[in-house]
Parts: sequence; structure tokens; C-alpha cells
Amino acid sequence: MTEDHGSAHEHRGFVPTRRLEALADGVFAIAATLLILDVTTASAPLSGELVRIWPSYAAYFVTFISIGIAWINHGTVISLVDRTDRTFLVLNLFLLSFVGFIPFPTHLLAVHLFDADAQAAVLAYGITLFAASLFFNAIWFYGVLGRGLLSREADAHLVEGISRSYMPGPVLFGAATLVAIFLPVVSAVMFAAIVLFYLVEATVFARG
Repeated sequence: MTEDHGSAHEHRGFVPTRRLEALADGVFAIAATLLILDVTTASAPLSGELVRIWPSYAAYFVTFISIGIAWINHGTVISLVDRTDRTFLVLNLFLLSFVGFIPFPTHLLAVHLFDADAQAAVLAYGITLFAASLFFNAIWFYGVLGRGLLSREADAHLVEGISRSYMPGPVLFGAATLVAIFLPVVSAVMFAAIVLFYLVEATVFARG
């Protein structure tokens, strides 16, 4: 059992996992909701404007799915731990800070993907996702495995599957970010492909 159910695993001075999960749920929900605020029209006729702003739709859906996958994965990690410590909490705060920041570079990407500022916009988007993936790995490999926070009831196959899934993240997002220096549009397509890859991964975990 976990701290969420008031088990004997509660430790004086430790933040219960239910409180961390509540904070994370709030940050993920706010970040996902803020994305839609940037899907707006600015000129007439409306029919043409709705077509012209298609990058905003694409950026919204790709990033919403990305945040959703991160929420699923974060919830899975929390479900596998039965306690927290300061290191684990601080790493989670850094992750959530980047999740909350995601709507800003998403807006930049949608607005500037095909103009002279495309490189800067895609780099800002890529660096944000790259940093988030780094902290996801830090939470898992150091904060959970390294600090011994796994519950004794944690499924070994799920733990192994998460480890395999998380390791490529920083490499994939880092590579796509570097491509943005030379080919911003190609980089944006790579980010969409990476999100699709992790969507499949999340589906596999759910089926398992």
C-alpha cells in the first residue's frame, strides 16, 4: 500500500505522495488548458484566417498530446513509489516548472514556424521539451531507482519497461533541437514524430 491510503509507510517529515500527485495534476491541467488560449484569429475574412492559422492547431494538438503523455507517465511513476524524499520532490519541482512553461514556446512555434524567427521559436520549444525529458529521467533513474523509493509491490516488468522508454527521450529531443539550428521546420516535424512514438509507448504500457 502507499501513503495515499494512510499506510504504515508514512514517515515523519516526508511529503505524502498524494500531495505531490495533486500538485502535478494541477500543473499538467493548467499547462494543457493554457494551450488553447493561443489558438486565435486576428484578421478577416474568417474563413481564410481559419485556414491560415493551421500551425496553431498543429502546435496545440501535438503539445497537448505531449503533456498528456507526460501526465500519464508521471502518474505511473508516482503509483510505483511508496514514499518521497527531498531529492525526489526537488526533481519533480524542476520537471513541473518546465511543464508549466510549455505553453509559451508552443505559442512561439505556432506563430513563427514559417517566418524569419523560426529558428529561435523551434529552439525555445525544443530546449523546453529536452529539459523536461532530462528531469523525467532524473526523477526515475536517480530520484526513484537511485534513492530506493520503489514500492516492494512494484511490477518488475513495468519498471524495466519504463527504464527502456525513458532513456531515449533526452537523445531524441536533443537531436531534434540541434536540427532546429539548421532546419527549423524539419525539427518541428521531428518533435511531432517523437510525440507519436511516446504515444505508442504509453499505449503499450496501458495494454500491459
